[in-house]
Amino acid sequence: MSYTFAIIGRPNVGKSTLFNRLVGQKLALVDDTPGVTRDRREGEARLGDLRFTIIDTAGLDEGPKGSLTARMQQQTETAIELADALFFVIDARAGLTPNDRAFADFARRANKPVILLANKSEGKQGEIGAMESYALGLGDPVMISAEHGEGMGELYDAVRELLPEPPEEDEEPEALGELTDEEIAKRPIRVAIVGRPNAGKSTTINHLLGEERLLTSPEAGTTRDSIAVEVVYRGRRFKIFDTAGLRRRSRIEEKLEKLSVADALRAVRFAEVVVLMLDSQTKFEEQDLRIADLIEREGRALVIAVNKWDLVDRQPGQIGALRTEADHWLPQVKGVPIVAMSGLMGEGIERLMKAIEEAYAIWNRRIPTAALNRWFEQAVQTNPPPAVSGRRLKLNYITQTKARPPSFVVFCSRADAVPESYLRYLINSLRSGFDLPGTPVRITLREKANPFAHKRKRPS
Repeated sequence: MSYTFAIIGRPNVGKSTLFNRLVGQKLALVDDTPGVTRDRREGEARLGDLRFTIIDTAGLDEGPKGSLTARMQQQTETAIELADALFFVIDARAGLTPNDRAFADFARRANKPVILLANKSEGKQGEIGAMESYALGLGDPVMISAEHGEGMGELYDAVRELLPEPPEEDEEPEALGELTDEEIAKRPIRVAIVGRPNAGKSTTINHLLGEERLLTSPEAGTTRDSIAVEVVYRGRRFKIFDTAGLRRRSRIEEKLEKLSVADALRAVRFAEVVVLMLDSQTKFEEQDLRIADLIEREGRALVIAVNKWDLVDRQPGQIGALRTEADHWLPQVKGVPIVAMSGLMGEGIERLMKAIEEAYAIWNRRIPTAALNRWFEQAVQTNPPPAVSGRRLKLNYITQTKARPPSFVVFCSRADAVPESYLRYLINSLRSGFDLPGTPVRITLREKANPFAHKRKRPS
């Protein structure tokens, strides 16, 4: 069973920097602005041969009951309850503050082992602040610099004393390509939920989890980090990434929001299925279409969720109208599944999860070569490629090179002369012929080698 540490302390002492250092990736957003972290984030930490779970938390701070600050504090308290031990972080350069002293009492009341970390201890000023931290009564401080990786040996020794037993060597996970179809089916589906600010992404995930795991607020921009949560729904495992709202680039001014947007885009690239969440009151706006186009270009399976459906005056045929509207605005992913739902009321959640599973299956689909070429021959006969400069284009055969997303190579006589419109025809015909709605489809043209190219014409 994994041993868990929660990183706690007042805002802007370097908790997220330490989290990133221990997990070996820049997963948590880091900025000089206090209070960047809002939701708690878990990761698998490595420190030498030690392996343990680590939770990054919002800075300990006080606020009025029901306020965003108070709910951030509640998230931190939940992390402390889940943890086996605490990393209490102070800023050695700033020295002790009244908040540090108050929160040290808070850490003691948790009645769990505490490792006191004096961060930013490099230099004389850092050393003086670290010496001051003895006054907190939490034992000897471990002097570190999370940003520069200093003091990790001393931190190793402190963690080693708390771990219950020497860890066994972890086996390296198998590469995805070496797993069987059955093993891949057991892996969690990686799902990113994206959309404009305040579309209801966090509310939907909280309903799936059955708890207020992610902070929500009527104020747009509550979510900053891309937070991953594990969900088991009807026996199927999902790893769902909640992301920051994506606004138009011209409206993104603050550095912190730029970092949040970059984090959301990274979540899209690492996902397998992306749910684009629209607000039922303002659906298919320009920014929604830009996000959908980005998802298609990244080659991810797409599901469109129209949230806040409980606010719509229901009329017969509205769902069909939504599908028609989606095909009109997003022809590059024609047939994309669209689900009307309410994350707050829980309406349509089952349909959404089913659509995600189906989109994932289509995204992984492989088509037998014989069936593929029977379709190809029929498609070319029905609509032959146009002649270019008086010369007929010859398309020979097609093969699927990979799935995730379905990708094909067409061998032909003059690859550079095949018009884009004909490629779109082939893609749409593929979608209807092999039931590939919504998923990105890639067709690459390749010229067939000329067997007589080596025989040059002799001079007369």
